Amino acid sequence: MDAKLIVDEVRLTPILISDPPLLNVQGVHQPYTPRLVVEVITRGGVSGLGETYGDGVYLDLARPLTETLRGRSVTDVNDLFALAEATDPTTGPTTDPAPGPTTDPAPGPGEASGVDAGGLRGVRTADKLRLSVVSAFETACLDALGKTLGLPVHALLGGKVRDTVEYSAYLFYRWATHPATGPVDDWGAALDPAGIVAQARRFDRAYGFRSFKLKGGVFPPEQEIAAIRALAEAFPGRPLRLDPNGAWSVETSLAVARELKDVLEYLEDPASGTDAMAEIAAGTEVPLATNMCVTTFEEVPEAFAKGAVEIVLCDHHYWGGLGRTRELAALCRTYGVGLSMHSNTHLGISLAAMTQVAATLPELHHACDTHYPWQSEDVVTTRPVFRAGRLTVSDAPGLGVELDRAALAALHRRWLDDDGSLRDRDDAAAMRVADPEWHTPKVPRW
Repeated sequence: MDAKLIVDEVRLTPILISDPPLLNVQGVHQPYTPRLVVEVITRGGVSGLGETYGDGVYLDLARPLTETLRGRSVTDVNDLFALAEATDPTTGPTTDPAPGPTTDPAPGPGEASGVDAGGLRGVRTADKLRLSVVSAFETACLDALGKTLGLPVHALLGGKVRDTVEYSAYLFYRWATHPATGPVDDWGAALDPAGIVAQARRFDRAYGFRSFKLKGGVFPPEQEIAAIRALAEAFPGRPLRLDPNGAWSVETSLAVARELKDVLEYLEDPASGTDAMAEIAAGTEVPLATNMCVTTFEEVPEAFAKGAVEIVLCDHHYWGGLGRTRELAALCRTYGVGLSMHSNTHLGISLAAMTQVAATLPELHHACDTHYPWQSEDVVTTRPVFRAGRLTVSDAPGLGVELDRAALAALHRRWLDDDGSLRDRDDAAAMRVADPEWHTPKVPRW
């Protein structure tokens, strides 16, 4: 075993990053969102980087894994899954049959309850929490390995099949300011079709995005239909997507699909649950996509057999890393299911990892989601630059990004100074600052 590849130290740095007041079915983004930066330092002095969700449940799972990883090689990424399970302080995996948003309190690390408040990404289980932690460690190990060998991560994954990766503009209904903290940017409010079109025009000018995705489930469906229609008029022929995060009934979903069948690239998670999605799929020609009813390999057989989805949105964070993302892509290819990429509030480390793995997926025929343009802060020294809605795939060793330690320290200090109220993302709690009577809606909402 090459001594230079042995893990000598693992550092965990929880941070809070600024987030705009973006609206969704659960509520509104908090002023700050927790993220976790993982550093794997080898005996050769190389530091590899990973990033994932930073809520307390992820920290609880990550801390014991840091000790177990010391003394092992960064090449042993397949062992991470067993190591994480062995060090998991919870009682083991659980499942939840109800995939929609609930009013239940946030579950502990070994529990499962409804939609994950940090990303609206299907059922929350101990397995998925664990895989979300493993993904950051795997990415950090691959980054360190690539830097040591002088190879980009995409080469470690089998090589790139494209030199650029296309991303989609992520449009949100939003307030101009957070109620308690004031403005964090100059984007202003977007609460009607005109506001959404203005937002899209700015994304088009600044980043050259060719496709647009609207986060729905915020207003009654007829208002969101009007917003998509306004986008179609302003950007004729551009791919458009609408994602209400399971907020609609089957009947409402079918009605929206009928109204927008001529302009939608796909409709993402209009209703909650595989059975509901299958019923909608049987009643419309509009392709259905998901990052909620298919988020684990265990959910694949039923959803594919029932024809519930035509496109799966992969996400290396909760599928368990870059290697398992490629396994998902192969499975989708086998069953003739399309592939896109999901995004959550993330920084440059995650964006680099997304781009590296996306470059290796031949059947990635849809632009990837990204929240990144909404994030004004970062922990990498150089922000990635979108040109014509695309990122160039880095051929530099590892992920191709370097850590800005001063920025990391400042964002960690913000986490240390917080009273604990923002260390776990909770969009419903953030909404109650403006509306004390708000509670997470039961679905279907319409």
